Amino acid sequence: MDPNLLPHTVTEQVRTLATVLALVREDRARTRPELGRQSGLARNVVADRVDQLIHAGLLAEGELGASTGGRAPRELRFRADAGYVLVAEIGATVCGVGIADLSGQLVSTLEAPVDVKDGPVPTLEYVSSLLDGLLGDISTESIWGVGIGLPGPVEWMTGRPVAPPIMPGWDGFDVRGFFASRYRCAVWVDNDVNAMATGEAQAGVAQGHQDVIYVKVGTGIGSGLFSRGQIHRGAQGAAGDIGHLALGAKKNVVCRCGNTGCLEALAGGGALVRDAQAAAQDPRSTYLRREHQAGRPLDVNLIVEAAMFGDPVALEMLSGSAMAVGEALAGMVNIFNPSMIVIGGSVGRSLDMYLAAIRRAVLDRSLPLATSSLQIVTSPLGDRAGMIGLAYTVIDELLSPEALSMWLERGTPTGLPQLTA
Repeated sequence: MDPNLLPHTVTEQVRTLATVLALVREDRARTRPELGRQSGLARNVVADRVDQLIHAGLLAEGELGASTGGRAPRELRFRADAGYVLVAEIGATVCGVGIADLSGQLVSTLEAPVDVKDGPVPTLEYVSSLLDGLLGDISTESIWGVGIGLPGPVEWMTGRPVAPPIMPGWDGFDVRGFFASRYRCAVWVDNDVNAMATGEAQAGVAQGHQDVIYVKVGTGIGSGLFSRGQIHRGAQGAAGDIGHLALGAKKNVVCRCGNTGCLEALAGGGALVRDAQAAAQDPRSTYLRREHQAGRPLDVNLIVEAAMFGDPVALEMLSGSAMAVGEALAGMVNIFNPSMIVIGGSVGRSLDMYLAAIRRAVLDRSLPLATSSLQIVTSPLGDRAGMIGLAYTVIDELLSPEALSMWLERGTPTGLPQLTA
């Protein structure tokens, strides 16, 4: 248990309050009679809980609903404008920040370059300044929580990165405490790919699926797992680290984590850029070699662009990356048996052929039963998936029975220490 958590007791009253709130918030019930049918609670209990939630500013009454023979019931709506959450998805070289209302809708966003190698304090000071710039007329008293995504392993209970390979100086840094002291509210910190998986499951192509693998293929490679409708972080928050699965080929290639033969070291965007120097000298190359000789830097964007123009060497590079990712995913499919795999990241969403190669590798190497209804698709949310997922993570925590029991009577969670983790 996090020592910053307040002691609390979740009563049956609070649990039923959370149930009623969730039904309206998720649009599964719009009237008091519907709430009674969906929750199984007595009519007087539903009426009392609705009144409490209206008084707390979380629900509001709207128009009259359809009549079923008697008096038309008054519809209820969730007050998404009751508060806001701040989110920041910090990547290795780019940071996306945003403000979301309590429905998870992003109302303002901004993207800016960042370099996590600068260390935690300069990086987070910069991210905080970006968030402050977005606030505008929104008062800090309206900020109910903060969600931060990091490009490395994060211990969920403490919000601290643990030995992140691409983040020198970040090991054990109190990211949660950094933002809690600035915004006087609870903060949740997660791995960036877990946030992306949550975004797709809550508001993207994976809605309605209970078991999902989200894979980000960018500079590095990582995955987030949704199991039985919930993000699966594992015992310490390290679940889904597909980028450091060891593949059989090229065991002499050293990964940033210090091991050899990792998927990320063989197939990630960083690996493609590393190998691009030799690829640009290949006489078979058409576009890539010409553009490099003209002075363009060898980066992922140029490799993808060359493949789009039919450069055989660039196509081979991306195809090899996709096949390696597909081989690793096949093992996960056999173990986890998801109904959907979502591919994201700058490399993963680059070309249709990349997705096709992943599909081919997964189907070739997975058990027929595990792939009989498996869908493998690209992320429709793209760069927004992580920020959306962070918003939902914070909101779900704030409106959980455990958190509601600690702040509902005082009217707002602002100013309280960490609520749940």
